[in-house]
Amino acid sequence: MGDAQEPRWLDEDQRETWLALVALVMRLPAALDAQLQRDAGISHFEYQVLAGLSMAPERTLRMSVLAGFAEGSLSRLSQVVSRLEKRGWVERTPDPADGRYTLAILTDTGWDTVVATAPGHVAEVQRLIFDALTKAQQRQLGEIGRRIVAKIDPSDPCITGRIP
Repeated sequence: MGDAQEPRWLDEDQRETWLALVALVMRLPAALDAQLQRDAGISHFEYQVLAGLSMAPERTLRMSVLAGFAEGSLSRLSQVVSRLEKRGWVERTPDPADGRYTLAILTDTGWDTVVATAPGHVAEVQRLIFDALTKAQQRQLGEIGRRIVAKIDPSDPCITGRIP
């Protein structure tokens, strides 16, 4: 046990950067949630589910793929999809290609909800993120985000370009 390696402690600049990143990661989802709840009565996670389906071919995805896109567990996704089904926005059906899987399908009413909700959501993203940055900083932020996500999960759709 005598060869214990000293931890790589953060230097002052790294610590300040880390604290800023933690604040961003904690506060941004809450701010997006607040806007979506106020304007559309849905959470950011629910919006991600609807948006993921809206971008998919035939507005249909396997629940497991959708869970990965929305960054949620299958059980959380199942609960959310149940709520969205009650609103008539999503339907579930067995996958005809493999009955072990369940497909989530965005209904026409769900599509209308995404279309109606997207402008306010995008305006909030513009206000909170892009209005605060120069074009060069926006590009840097994208590159930084992709590099960090690639370290966490190289198969993430933001890295692979397969969304969803």
